Amino acid sequence: MISVYQLKPKFQQLLNPVLLFLHKRKVTANQITIASIILSMIIGILFWNADSYNWFFLSLPIGLLLRMALNALDGMMARKFNQMSKLGEVLNEVGDIVSDVIIFFPLLKFQPDSLYLVVAFIVLSVINEFSGLLGKVIGEDRRYEGPMGKSDRALLLGVYGIVTFIGVHISSYSNYIFGAVILLLLISTFTRLKKALNEA
Repeated sequence: MISVYQLKPKFQQLLNPVLLFLHKRKVTANQITIASIILSMIIGILFWNADSYNWFFLSLPIGLLLRMALNALDGMMARKFNQMSKLGEVLNEVGDIVSDVIIFFPLLKFQPDSLYLVVAFIVLSVINEFSGLLGKVIGEDRRYEGPMGKSDRALLLGVYGIVTFIGVHISSYSNYIFGAVILLLLISTFTRLKKALNEA
């Protein structure tokens, strides 16, 4: 399945100079992970208050791009400079799920006409990440397959922030949009679980 995650190797190459810069300044992988969680909280707060300050919607595309960079950097730092640890793994996995919920939560406020679909979207996003983690539990590797993985959801929300900032209202189409996203999440979750079981 096509996924933004497939661009990760190229994205990591672009981040190599940043990685070396941070390493020279003794920044650790766990510190980067914690910074990503804090950033996600800031994004969620700004997003929640975007009805008062319209430009806060831009926190989604800008903030989520920065979060993707931090998420890539912590793994690169851990692997390249031998900083892998159980604590880092816990911070990474739990942090991702908590961060997603915090960032997605304001959708309940801005898309009330699709309230139940937004709830389903948030719940299925958590299940999707959990199914990826199960790949490591029952198989050998964590699963990252799309078509609606973490990177894809970040891209979707980033686009939402941009179109909302410029005044485009999607309320009349939100049921169709979230319905399609939910379907893709179900496909992604099924694919991850199937591949994990086949690997096991």
